[in-house]
Amino acid sequence: MTDYTLGKETREKLMGVATPTIATALYKRGLRNQFIQDVRPLSPKKTNMVGQAFTLRYIPAREDLNQIEVFRNPDHPQRAAVERCPPGCVLVIDSRKNARAASAGSILVSRLQVRGVAGIVTDGGFRDSPEIANLAIHAYHQRPSAPTNLTLHQACDINVPIGCGDVAVFPGDILVGDNEGVMVIPAHLADEIAEETVEMTAYEDFVTEKVMKGASIIGLYPATSEAPKMEFAAWRKENGR
Repeated sequence: MTDYTLGKETREKLMGVATPTIATALYKRGLRNQFIQDVRPLSPKKTNMVGQAFTLRYIPAREDLNQIEVFRNPDHPQRAAVERCPPGCVLVIDSRKNARAASAGSILVSRLQVRGVAGIVTDGGFRDSPEIANLAIHAYHQRPSAPTNLTLHQACDINVPIGCGDVAVFPGDILVGDNEGVMVIPAHLADEIAEETVEMTAYEDFVTEKVMKGASIIGLYPATSEAPKMEFAAWRKENGR
């Protein structure tokens, strides 16, 4: 749990950085396992997904407790998560890396979109995946899955620490998703990671431009002398970066 609240400035900075850049910044701080494994976007988006984690945890289903009638209960954890995930946050689901039954379907994901939720991530699969892919909301999963979650997953808890794609996700952590995948930033590091990765992105854009014009990466990436640093300073001024 965290008392951190994602601010507008930090959110906007993270909207413009790539997950590999975030991974490098976290690696410098000793965090090597923050990229959610085997999870990919259902459809490419023009902007990043950025939001704090609101979690849902599944356990293996016990058949006598997990019949279709459980959905009549308004406090059923899956239904409650969809209705309680705050606008601007990301619903993150621990589906035990098992996509043989769906974590959710298009109606629930549509409800999240209408409520203003920033995205949904599961290490399992979605049913109705073509319909979800056409929604505006960011959605990430392992692969499509038609069977209802009840056949395999039993919704257990909401807004507790979970594992998703081999990454520990705590409520309030910051999730950043792009067209490659999803990074998890511990909440207490979010502001400094946002600041650093904006700077890293600017330098990487400068390097890319130089490389495309024929420059060698030696001495440039990383910068090992003052010359590229001075060139970069001039480039930033010229490009308003």
